[in-house]
Amino acid sequence: MSAAEWKKKCEDEWNVQGLPAPQSLDWKSVHEAKPFGRNLLKNPSPHGLSKDIAPPEPDLPEFPMCGPPIFQPEGDFTGWTTNIEVLPKDTSGIPAGAVICALPKYSWFTLEQTLDLKAEGLWDELLDEFQPQIVIQDWYEESQLHRSIYQLHVKLLGADKSTVISEHSVNPTEDLSAYSLTWKEVSHVFSGYGPGVRYIHFLHRVKNQFLNGFYATRFTGSSVIVKPLKSSS
Repeated sequence: MSAAEWKKKCEDEWNVQGLPAPQSLDWKSVHEAKPFGRNLLKNPSPHGLSKDIAPPEPDLPEFPMCGPPIFQPEGDFTGWTTNIEVLPKDTSGIPAGAVICALPKYSWFTLEQTLDLKAEGLWDELLDEFQPQIVIQDWYEESQLHRSIYQLHVKLLGADKSTVISEHSVNPTEDLSAYSLTWKEVSHVFSGYGPGVRYIHFLHRVKNQFLNGFYATRFTGSSVIVKPLKSSS
């Protein structure tokens, strides 16, 4: 196929015409990279769970766990950069003189990825002029371990990987008044974000608890998808 035929094939599949591009753009390589409509995140469900099936009930230990507390959840976190932050014990609200046998120990489990948009098949003119929509989605478990169990921070970065061109953060507060164990959706669409975007930094953190056993807040279906839709300013 000629370069013009590859260009037409891309435009037909993406249902878009007249994308800004240099004459030298290799449309065959772009087509093979499939930059639109696929999840750019690696390993989006490291716990092996699906948002279409309710989260499993936590296993309650018959006897308290012995040994040091656990803060690392189970799962295959290949593709993610991870970090564990153990939080100080919260003694607020405990009356003076009260005898406490045990307090829960909380920790944040942070996972992040940085996506190179040009390596994924996009190009400068498209990102700067067309500014395709960038759709973020994530699902976290309503574990009810705490009023704050999930945070999301997504940044659109320039070529230096540090200049923030646009960003979006989520820090919900949970309702603990009634028991519920479901997946909760978080989503955002970046549109009209301006020229210069070359990388996306995706970071989310979930809160875990240790009290006579380890209890995790899990996530699934994390996604960053670029769509062949022109941004509205």
